[in-house]
Amino acid sequence: MKRKKVIIMGAAGRDFHNFNLLYRDNKAYDVVAFTATQIPDIDDRKYPAKLAGKLYPKGIQIHDESQLAVLIAKHRADEVVFSYSDVSYNYVMSKAALVNACGADFKLVGGLPTMLKSTKPIIAVCAVRTGSGKSQTTRKVCEVLKDMGYKAAVVRHPMPYGDLTKQICQRFATLKDLDKHECTIEEREEYEPHIMRGQVVYAGVDYGVILKNAEAESDVVVWDGGNNDLSFFLPDLYITVVDPHRPGHERTYYPGETNLLMADVVVINKIDTAPFEGIETVRESIRQLNPAATVIDAASPIFVDDPDQIRGKRVLVVEDGPTLTHGEMTYGAGVVAAQKFGASELVDPRPYTVASISATFKKYPEIGTLLPAMGYGPEQMKDLQTTINRTDCDSVIIATPIDLGKLIKIKKPTVRVSYDLQEIGMPGLSDVLDDFFSEGKKKKAKKTAKKTTKKAGKKKSK
Repeated sequence: MKRKKVIIMGAAGRDFHNFNLLYRDNKAYDVVAFTATQIPDIDDRKYPAKLAGKLYPKGIQIHDESQLAVLIAKHRADEVVFSYSDVSYNYVMSKAALVNACGADFKLVGGLPTMLKSTKPIIAVCAVRTGSGKSQTTRKVCEVLKDMGYKAAVVRHPMPYGDLTKQICQRFATLKDLDKHECTIEEREEYEPHIMRGQVVYAGVDYGVILKNAEAESDVVVWDGGNNDLSFFLPDLYITVVDPHRPGHERTYYPGETNLLMADVVVINKIDTAPFEGIETVRESIRQLNPAATVIDAASPIFVDDPDQIRGKRVLVVEDGPTLTHGEMTYGAGVVAAQKFGASELVDPRPYTVASISATFKKYPEIGTLLPAMGYGPEQMKDLQTTINRTDCDSVIIATPIDLGKLIKIKKPTVRVSYDLQEIGMPGLSDVLDDFFSEGKKKKAKKTAKKTTKKAGKKKSK
């Protein structure tokens, strides 16, 4: 049988997962290439033979997505599988138009075929956009589980930007593990807040292997989704976070709307800072798309360690990188802190950027007067350090989830911004999780009773 030639479009995450579950060792398909975008410097690599399986002894080449049309023609590809997230419907269909024009089929893989089943309860925390507040929601879920007496293992959406063969299954329990695995700023932003709370985190490339390891040391597995992607595991409880600062995006971004449609629980975050109209827009979306979902109102109040470094100062605001880039936010917690504590001016970093940071602004010009904490490797971290130190400002507001000053040398006064999820009114996550486990215990009891009755009937008949 002729194997169907496939190209997988990705960003070093969902693409590898889709391959591992649907195409690896599948003789019906021949994956001729991966393409990469969104993440700097992940093209021009290979998906290694160790991960690719016996059908690909030389591995599979990863190319820049700009070469897609050339690759379709070169390999006479039959099908192109779109496998990344946090993009608008217009963007997705524009890619579909290109692929179809080149003569290939365009495919979006369904959620269920790529969701691994677990022997433990799975609680998935996803979002409709990057920067909605999923991370603090996940942390809150883990806090509630701990109070309930459950041991949770967090599994984070992939960020394998280094040597893929060394990142098959990564376990993070201490800050030293971050150094051991040579984590980027983006990885540290997701792992470090969990570690500081005593929470074990798993991540990597092969989520079948990762799930087995997480199951072995936990009562519950918590999927910490990223990039508004779908869960890689089949959830028993699906929590989706929506963002009233970007009203309407929950209905126009892929696959954010899918997350909203699948949700058992929807968290409306940032109610304390969002406009009333934005809050009502997302409420109406929930009512129309998923009226059966439990809705939790929440805020992400900010805290700063030294307000005097903001009041009356000309400040440079450093925000989470992905939130500003493909997340398309034009402000974040750092800007809110600058306004709340009376900064005299937000300093524009663009005249002072260098190298890869300049390239980031060129690619994402809508960022404006904020500085994304880009750090996908040592060189980019060095560029970020240089940019901050070159900027003419009085102080630097660091609104990333980690202490950036421990990774790069900042020669200016700094102030850190922190934030956690705070539910407003009822129900809260504690109520939801209480109901979830109570229902689970009831089902387990019914199942046990049914088996006992069946056995008793057999003995009686004998």
